[in-house]
Amino acid sequence: MRAFIFPGQGSQAVGMGRALADASATARDVFGEVDEALGQSLLRLMSDGPADALQLTENAQPAIMANAVATLRVLEREAGVRLADKADYVAGHSLGEYSALCAAQALDLATTARLLKLRGQAMQRAVAVGEGAMAALLGANVELAGTIAGTAVDQILAEGGPELVCTVANDNDPGQVVISGHRAAVERAVALAKGLGAKRGVILPVSAPFHCSLMEPAAREMEAALADADLRGPLVPVYVNVDAAPVADPGALRHLLVQQVTGMVRWRESIERMVAEGVTDFVEFGGKVLGPMVKRIAPDANAISVVSMDDIDGLVKAI
Repeated sequence: MRAFIFPGQGSQAVGMGRALADASATARDVFGEVDEALGQSLLRLMSDGPADALQLTENAQPAIMANAVATLRVLEREAGVRLADKADYVAGHSLGEYSALCAAQALDLATTARLLKLRGQAMQRAVAVGEGAMAALLGANVELAGTIAGTAVDQILAEGGPELVCTVANDNDPGQVVISGHRAAVERAVALAKGLGAKRGVILPVSAPFHCSLMEPAAREMEAALADADLRGPLVPVYVNVDAAPVADPGALRHLLVQQVTGMVRWRESIERMVAEGVTDFVEFGGKVLGPMVKRIAPDANAISVVSMDDIDGLVKAI
C-alpha cells in the first residue's frame, strides 16, 4: 500500500518551482492557474523572492501547495502515473492537507489557492504580531512536550502573571514536537525544556501561533469560506490531521478543516496508523521534509521525496 503526502509551512524557499516550470508545460499551467486565481505573480515570488515576502504566511501557504500539486500533475499528465491508481491514501501536514485534497480532486486548484491565501491572512489577523510564538522541542515526545508547556503556564500564573496559552501544536515524530501560544509562555517553555528532559527548545521563525486556541478567529473565517467552497469526495481517503484517521465524506472533511486551524497536527499518529493498516511506501511531493520524518517514525517504511524532474523520473521507474 502507498500514501502520497504533502508538506506544510516551513518547506518554502526562494527558487522553489523555477526548475520545474522551466522544464514542464504542465507545471507552468499549474502555476499560471494559481497566479490567475490569486491575482498575483506567485511563481515570480517563488522563483526570485524576496525571501521575506515569500515567508509571509499568506504567500507561503499557496506557494507550497502550488509547488506540490505541480509536481504531482507532471507525474500524472506527462508520465501517465495517476494518483487514483497508485495511492491508497493521501495526507498533508497542516496546510498540506489542502494540497492533499486538491491532489485527490476533492478541491479544484483555483479554490485551493484562494482558500489557502485566506487561511494565511486569517491566521495572521487572529493574533497581533509579536504576541504569539511557536517552538520546536527536540528530543521530546508529545507527553513530555505537554508537560513542559503546562509547567510554563503554571509558573507564570504562580508568579502572578496572566493565564496564557501554551499547548502542543504539532506531534511531528518521536523526537520533535512543536508547541504554540502566547510568546511569554512559549519562551518560558523553551527555557524549561532541557531541565525537564528535552534536548533543547528552539523558537521557530513564524509570524503567528498556529494550531492553538488563539487561532479561533481564523477558524471562524475558514468556516465561512469552506461553507461556500465546492468540496467533493476525494479519489482516495484523506488521512486528516485532527483525527489521524482516513476520511472521505465531504461534510466531515469540511468540518475537520475548520477544526484543524486550532487543533493539533497528529502527524506521527497518522503515519503510525497508516503503517498499521499496511502502508509500506510514502511519496512526498514538493518538498524534502516529510520523507525524513516518516523514516524517523517508521524506519522500515520506504519514503521518497519528489521535487525535481529527475525525482519524477526516478519515481516512475520505482513505482
